[in-house]
Amino acid sequence: MQFHPEVVSLIKRALWFAGAVLVIATVVTFLASCPGQSPAGLPIIKMEIDGHKLKAEVVSTMEQRTRGLMYRRELDRNAGMLFVYEEKEQLSFWMKNTFIPLSIAFIADDGRIEHITDMAPQTLAPHSSLKPVRYALEMNRGWFEGNNIKVGARAEFTLPDPTQ
Repeated sequence: MQFHPEVVSLIKRALWFAGAVLVIATVVTFLASCPGQSPAGLPIIKMEIDGHKLKAEVVSTMEQRTRGLMYRRELDRNAGMLFVYEEKEQLSFWMKNTFIPLSIAFIADDGRIEHITDMAPQTLAPHSSLKPVRYALEMNRGWFEGNNIKVGARAEFTLPDPTQ
């Protein structure tokens, strides 16, 4: 049986299109299952605090922590930056060269939020943890208050494997 050349051409195009859709779907599925990376090349993790889901860029080296969110002009609504330190210490942050108004939560090893404070952009005023902690989470200013997240709430997260 022979088909008209136009029908053959139409079938070939449909098969090509179906194959392209399959490849795109496979790539999207693969990327969705991989740990994300921010435009700055930082790992992104999923976090949850009192039922509120967010994504956080993880900064764990001195260079990454020093830069933080400096020079950025915006931060997605449910996105933030998690600062990770090797040892518990009295953490202190300022907002030099940071244009986004932020709130910061200082987090204990067990995920409990120890202290939350707001920070104004472009200032050198220090914002410090009340006691030694290993984690600090910066979010858009008012995010914690707007989600009724208070001191004592627990942040749930898994840090990326540094060997990968």
